[in-house]
Amino acid sequence: MTTAEAPALPAVRPYQHYVYAYPHKTAYRPLPPERALLRELWADEPKSALSLYFHIPFCEVRCGFCNLFTRIGAPDGLTTAYLDALERQAVAVREALGDGARFANAAFGGGTPTFLEAAELERLCDLAEHGLGADLRAVPLSVEASPATATADRLSVLASRGTTRLSLGVQSFVDAEARAAVRPQRRADVEAALARIRDAGIPVLNIDLIYGIEGQTEESWSRSLDAALAWQPEELYLYPLYVRPLTGLGRHHGRPAEEADWDEQRLRLYRHGRDHLLARGYEQVSMRMFRRADAPSTGGEDYACQTDGMVGLGCGARSYTSTLHYSFDYAVDMHRIRAIIDDYTARSTDGFRRADYGWEMNTDDARRRHLLQSLLQAEGMPVTGYRTRFGTAPEDDFAAELDRFHDRGWLDGSTGPGLLRLSPEGLAHSDALGPELFSAAVRERMTAYEPK
Repeated sequence: MTTAEAPALPAVRPYQHYVYAYPHKTAYRPLPPERALLRELWADEPKSALSLYFHIPFCEVRCGFCNLFTRIGAPDGLTTAYLDALERQAVAVREALGDGARFANAAFGGGTPTFLEAAELERLCDLAEHGLGADLRAVPLSVEASPATATADRLSVLASRGTTRLSLGVQSFVDAEARAAVRPQRRADVEAALARIRDAGIPVLNIDLIYGIEGQTEESWSRSLDAALAWQPEELYLYPLYVRPLTGLGRHHGRPAEEADWDEQRLRLYRHGRDHLLARGYEQVSMRMFRRADAPSTGGEDYACQTDGMVGLGCGARSYTSTLHYSFDYAVDMHRIRAIIDDYTARSTDGFRRADYGWEMNTDDARRRHLLQSLLQAEGMPVTGYRTRFGTAPEDDFAAELDRFHDRGWLDGSTGPGLLRLSPEGLAHSDALGPELFSAAVRERMTAYEPK
């Protein structure tokens, strides 16, 4: 059969799952109590270069696309109660880690960590430093913020406590697009927040933008990109819009009627945004992440935080050991989220000594995770590192998957046998490629998961 006669490959939807960790959180299930003691889970783990993550599940508003674990606002006393619970959890976690634990990087996420007032942020930093022994001024510290909560007093606290990277969720500088994504904000307020962030002197500014919003065009997308570039951010994240169950957009608008047209729009805008940034001195790190070529390296890149040795505190936090990934219960529905937060704030120190929900990792999971997370980076995966870790070759362990990726033009054929790297088209299809590396067991759990 000639090439011209070969059957066409079936079309693959490019936007299936945003994959940044494996297994997916919807694969987690309740853990048997006898298997979940933190002291035992961490006993044999390397603890000389851990990652620390604090989750703050509060936002001033909830964006229409958001399916993160967060609630709108906090009744009087709830943020104090939450920090009290974090302090009790920190006691239990430090006991489990033991005296030899050292942290190599830290992050505050959510939700919106800067929903906390300046004094509460001071307390959060104290919990990291005195409660867990993390030297925030000596390690990379990344913090997420929103324009409305990036106030001068909060930013001053973060800068003085060693924050090296601040990520601002903007999504669009076009007011009509922000409204369409159910993110009520004005460009003038965003610009004012960016000015305050630059005045605070935090070394790395990241700006999050979204493409695929209803009515968005290359012209309006360029306006948002150029408005962001005017601030010379060290990093930019470009996210495709997803409409997920139980979110504001999912409940009231649903997905576009013509999903193929929406896929085409998102791919077109992705390529436009990628080329726009590459032409202006930015390097592509992954499908989503772009870094200014002359930006300082803080050593706390997002990718590094997804390796084993993640210690997560707070309702929406996940923790990763080599044998278990675990967290608290997960929900999107606001009533369920509030109930989970209430349960969290009511726990005693002893209630934090066990993991609640999770996934037990095996060798196959570890291989899939390593390949997935490495391959989705623009620099690719050195094959020798995989061989050294697992004693096998990726082309043997994942022959069928890699053959499919090759046939679709997703692999860079110019690298030689020592490096597995995605082609530009492969990077563009990261959200389709990643899910193809999920195991059958993970897929089964995800399919059985009931959104709540």
